[in-house]
Amino acid sequence: MAALALGVIGVVLPVMPTVPFLLVAVWCFSRSSPALRARILNHPAYGPPIRAWVERGAIRKTAKLWAVLAMASGVGIAIWLGMPVWLIGTQAAICLAVASFVVTRPSR
Repeated sequence: MAALALGVIGVVLPVMPTVPFLLVAVWCFSRSSPALRARILNHPAYGPPIRAWVERGAIRKTAKLWAVLAMASGVGIAIWLGMPVWLIGTQAAICLAVASFVVTRPSR
């Protein structure tokens, strides 16, 4: 239920992701509440990307682009703020690993 609540908050707040939390909610509800899982999967706006991920592990090209740009921006802001080098390096390594995963997923 917490993942669903965070996903709903993400609809309103531009910096809060929506679909990842809804993916977690669908996974959790797949056994506990099939009706709520079906409701999330059939949502007109958020259902298609979630179904694409659940069925094929696919991510839209625009979502990939925004994800990579957001991660690069985060590293850039850390550099601009003068964060410690070890922290920037750690952040950059994690972002690179996540970006590599996102980019290599099939596009829907």
